[in-house]
Amino acid sequence: MSTGRVKGKVAIVGAGDVGATTAYSLMSSGAVSEIALIDIDQEKVEGEAMDLSHGTGFVKPVDVYAGTYEDCWDADVVVITAGASQKPGESRLELLERNVSIFEDMVPKITERISPETVLLVVTNPVDVLSYVTWQVSDLPYERVIGSGTALDTARFKQVISEHCDVATKNVHAYVIGEHGDSEVPLWSSAHLAGIPFDEYCELTNRPHGQEVKDDIAEEVRGAAYEIIEKKGATYYAIGMATTDIIEGLIRDEDTIMTVSTLMQGQYGLEDLYLSLPCVVNRRGIRQVLELDLSEDEREAFIESANVLEDTIEELGL
Repeated sequence: MSTGRVKGKVAIVGAGDVGATTAYSLMSSGAVSEIALIDIDQEKVEGEAMDLSHGTGFVKPVDVYAGTYEDCWDADVVVITAGASQKPGESRLELLERNVSIFEDMVPKITERISPETVLLVVTNPVDVLSYVTWQVSDLPYERVIGSGTALDTARFKQVISEHCDVATKNVHAYVIGEHGDSEVPLWSSAHLAGIPFDEYCELTNRPHGQEVKDDIAEEVRGAAYEIIEKKGATYYAIGMATTDIIEGLIRDEDTIMTVSTLMQGQYGLEDLYLSLPCVVNRRGIRQVLELDLSEDEREAFIESANVLEDTIEELGL
């Protein structure tokens, strides 16, 4: 007789706000049966695991515990949220150099005896650069090293459009591509509601539209994280849910399309860096990277976004 217990193990490396919130969201989703939390702060990770485990009576059967790097080796998905925080007076590049050093030390421990089916999901910012570093250091196929990329930016884009158009978010189809950061590119050329392009839908429903409205929406999406950080200090709920959504696509072998960060291999003439494009995601990681028919302005903005990341990679000497 079936117990209704799902299979699947996720290891989360980093038990800070994002890691713990991801564990909570994943636990609530019922998508997996085992969650290992790993952190260099043993007291913190034990406390988080204990707190979460006290809620297992309210969700589908799941084992939540404080683990070690060995728990990564047989996990279906390893989520990396660990990283250094910026020190007073420290530049962005200095912080990034420290995080690159952390990843160069941490990733080999994660992958030392890793299963040939395990997928690594990088969430730590700047996610595109650190996903690239993880791919380089891990020596895994690029398909199995994914960054959370613009999955959250895409969700924000759809939510802001839904508010403007007064419809449910699930009825909005739109993507943000490129860097997870200031140079991200919202794709208006393919944004639609019920198959109707954004401007046409707004005209049909007597709502403001045009380039100025689009610019305002794009700026709201781009500045969302800054506003949240200013108001409450950090963002973690939505990224925790976005990460859970990606994990579900992997664990459940969904062949779902998500804007995640992946290795460029000739898309739009780009090579050897991680950026977000719509990707088909399943149990093996990235099944396919999709090249959309971008407008001329969108293509130029995407290339500019790539240039930002290429400059950072060059500065780091990677």
